[in-house]
Amino acid sequence: MPKPAPRARSGYSRDALALLGQMIRRARLEQRMTAADLAERVGVSRGVIQRIEQAEPGCAIGAVFEAAAVLGLRLFDASPADVAMHLATHGKVLTLLPLSARPPAKAVKDDF
Repeated sequence: MPKPAPRARSGYSRDALALLGQMIRRARLEQRMTAADLAERVGVSRGVIQRIEQAEPGCAIGAVFEAAAVLGLRLFDASPADVAMHLATHGKVLTLLPLSARPPAKAVKDDF
């Protein structure tokens, strides 16, 4: 089966992939972890870790997020406590929303 033609990627997408790959590589090196060690902890091959760090767009997003989680990288502003509070209040979680996207919790002054 022939290899499919590469898709055009937006500049924003390419930049985001490069930044995420660099963040993962830097965190791995700061923790003195080899690519093979990280791959073992994530449950993927060493080649997948290398492709993530090289910002290849074909990597599974779950592997990318798991690598970031293993390294302790915070990718989004929502803390685990925020997610738990939202789950308890609303019964569902709005995932991957930064805190700045949430409406402010201000009391309404309705006494005239």
